[in-house]
Amino acid sequence: MPVKTSKAYLTVLGVPEKPQISGFSSPVMEGDLMQLTCKTSGSKPAADIRWFKNDKEIKDVKYLKEEDANRKTFTVSSTLDFRVDRSDDGVAVICRVDHEALNATPQVAMQVLEIHYTPSVKIIPSTPFPQEGQPLILTCESKGKPLPEPVLWTKDGGELPDPDRMVVSGRELNILFLNKTDNGTYRCEATNTIGQSSAEYVLIVHDVPNTLLPTTIIPSLTTATVTTTVAITTSPTTSATTSSTRDPNALAGQTGPDHALIGGIVAVVVFVTLCSIFLLGRYLARHKGTYLTNEAKGAEDAPDADTAIINAEGSQVNAEEKKEYFI
Repeated sequence: MPVKTSKAYLTVLGVPEKPQISGFSSPVMEGDLMQLTCKTSGSKPAADIRWFKNDKEIKDVKYLKEEDANRKTFTVSSTLDFRVDRSDDGVAVICRVDHEALNATPQVAMQVLEIHYTPSVKIIPSTPFPQEGQPLILTCESKGKPLPEPVLWTKDGGELPDPDRMVVSGRELNILFLNKTDNGTYRCEATNTIGQSSAEYVLIVHDVPNTLLPTTIIPSLTTATVTTTVAITTSPTTSATTSSTRDPNALAGQTGPDHALIGGIVAVVVFVTLCSIFLLGRYLARHKGTYLTNEAKGAEDAPDADTAIINAEGSQVNAEEKKEYFI
């Protein structure tokens, strides 16, 4: 006595129930407006609802709070509106409920979107520079949901002109070997239950560049040289070899020129030519010269004609004969 009293204030937290997402109907067509609602009850104080799409929070949402019948807890709902496209297919939309009674472990609800859309088509060639005689593969890459049916290939608005050479395998058009008649516009069409789409590829077949390899030029030059030398030396063996080299039928079965044989022939012909030139020079030097008459011998130093004749007669025996040699 006297009696003493004390007061304490007790706050009872209402734990929110697991949220539920409503308003989703599968599948959704591309371009439609989708409205999703996330709702939770039994929270005190009122819980907080947040939306996430691809782990990115969405801020533009509607929030509604209502008091329950017991006048102690609250029911909270949030509405999300957005227009879907093909990039939303397979995306997870998450509704997260935050409340102090959850001890930093929020409750979540998730909805995976399923979006149907028309196919997208792209043609990919196997080579960026198609040439005549080469094979070519055109791949029709199509994406859509539902998955597009087998594609349809056309050329210049009609059917493929050569089915034996233009083979369609799945989504690929395989042209076995190209020629100039294959030039034109090729079209690939893909269709699913939503719609149809197509892509075009303009084919221009280029000529094969003419490239002369060194191994084909060298035999030609060697053949010309050997032929000219043979005409001078008139060697029957070399001429027969040259004729066989120039014969196109003789090289038809060979895989390449015999460089050792050609080099040996050239060496023999050059050696024979040099020997012939040397012998011809010796022959001309031995038989060709300038001979002086008896009257002209010893007349170079005479002052007049009479003295030159007298000197010439006296020096016939001992005079040295002058000759000219060609070297």
